[in-house]
Amino acid sequence: MEDEKSHESERSAGESLGQMLTAFGQAISEIFNDPELKSKAKEFADAATESAVTLGRRFEDEDVKEKFRQAGAAAEDFGRAVSDRFKSERDP
Repeated sequence: MEDEKSHESERSAGESLGQMLTAFGQAISEIFNDPELKSKAKEFADAATESAVTLGRRFEDEDVKEKFRQAGAAAEDFGRAVSDRFKSERDP
């Protein structure tokens, strides 16, 4: 039962990563409206999604967990910076 639960969390974490990368790639390609960038973003997202379960297994390693915490913090910082940029444009 524990192995099944662990496998589900590995898949869930990996799938979440794949979904996030797919959404990010699509958003960036739409922002720049560049067909070549769209193609590259799709290739990247497809590759990330295919390896999602394998990546999920690595989430158990402490070093990997720390790297993903760092990546998450960087993503949050980026999101705040983008949000702040558009807030300042809306406020007179």
